[in-house]
Amino acid sequence: MENKHLEQSEYDQFRTFLEQQCGIVLGDNKLYLVKSRLAPLMSRFSVDSLSALVSKTLSPHERQLRAAVVDAMTTNETLWFRDQYPFELLKTKIFSEFKDLRRPVKIWSAASSSGQEPYSIAMSANEFQTSNPGALKMGVQIVGTDISNTMLDMCKNAEYDALALARGLSPERKKKFFTDSGNGMAKVNEPIRRMVNFRHLNLLDSYALLGKFDVIFCRNVLIYFSPDVKAKIISQFAQALNPKGYLFLGASESMAGLNNDFDMLRCNPGIIYQKKT
Repeated sequence: MENKHLEQSEYDQFRTFLEQQCGIVLGDNKLYLVKSRLAPLMSRFSVDSLSALVSKTLSPHERQLRAAVVDAMTTNETLWFRDQYPFELLKTKIFSEFKDLRRPVKIWSAASSSGQEPYSIAMSANEFQTSNPGALKMGVQIVGTDISNTMLDMCKNAEYDALALARGLSPERKKKFFTDSGNGMAKVNEPIRRMVNFRHLNLLDSYALLGKFDVIFCRNVLIYFSPDVKAKIISQFAQALNPKGYLFLGASESMAGLNNDFDMLRCNPGIIYQKKT
């Protein structure tokens, strides 16, 4: 029988490890989450107790295990067109402002999880171009990044099961943007896939190699970080944005007291942040 017991001291050591590796701060009451996320790794790495798994994870020599643990702890739930308003704002406000741009509009989906957000952005761009012929002549280029290689593989594969497809996707969009691949699975159509490029990135690292963006989505991610790390990430986002570029945060997230590089715009519904010039 698998032993899933973890002492408080072991849990505390693991919390420190996770914060150092990827900035995620686990509260005192998240032991259940650690147990549920890490338990499947015990058989995979031939470890008979959660305590032993955590102990091995703390060793710098266990690179494969460490990567798998970070993978397991950073995998988040997501859905298509989450909260709706960011994607509507792209179509009603932001793309209109960029419609005569003589280069591609560049958008970054940070922490793209299993791909729903960057592909929703691509679908929104397609819908805008369809209803505004001749706009965005140079197209839209989207970069999706995540710390989890498992998630990035799912993103690149772009194939989703019935459960994932049922979350936030209208029948019309499913019909327009997906091809049935059998067994209840459907694949994102190639024109949408071509708009998105996926890359591995830890938000604690430098963003310089990604280039500059017109819009950054980083939604429902900052809630996992300490105030200091949040401030650092938002500052790096400001540096990665072109003048007057836009930043989307999650509906429950705020940068109040963390950064002065942005103006907050109330858009009814929703809030976006615009880089000050």
